[in-house]
Amino acid sequence: MRRPTRSLMLMVVTGVAAWGVPGGAPFAQSSAAKLATPTADEAEVLQLDQRIADAVVRGDTAYVASVTPSDFVMVHGDGWTRGGEPFFTDTQESMLGRVTSQYYDVIDFDSVQAEMHGDVAITYGRYVAHTAAGDDPDRAWFSVWFERVYAKRDGRWMYLSHRTVHGPTFGPDRESVRDK
Repeated sequence: MRRPTRSLMLMVVTGVAAWGVPGGAPFAQSSAAKLATPTADEAEVLQLDQRIADAVVRGDTAYVASVTPSDFVMVHGDGWTRGGEPFFTDTQESMLGRVTSQYYDVIDFDSVQAEMHGDVAITYGRYVAHTAAGDDPDRAWFSVWFERVYAKRDGRWMYLSHRTVHGPTFGPDRESVRDK
């Protein structure tokens, strides 16, 4: 069997990178079009992300319970990204305990975006948070990069999962946890 030459492979790869997938729009055009025209679902999911954070800070357990299913999972810490263990993993029940106790008193989102897949949405970005829990002032503020998964069920978006992909980065004040 004859093998393609290196120059032919380079032409194919260059063509796909420049013009997109055969039969589809060029990559740059499809990405730019997506950024310029967010869908109603995308806007709704991003607003829901913020409403959930606000409810967590307020201690609104009923609201957070209403938008999370019983199999909700929240993976804290990025140890899993290097083959290790996360700091800990919350279930819906344990996460709702944090909401009830108002463990977090600040959750500020930063550069959050949504990736839409029909009735599934992934949000990703960073948040800076503060907690008065614990006795180490050098760990009162932290930031994490995250991905969250949502699914539309019975016509409404449900928050299924959160996974920290980088962090937390701890510090004594808000500025100390900013990515440099």
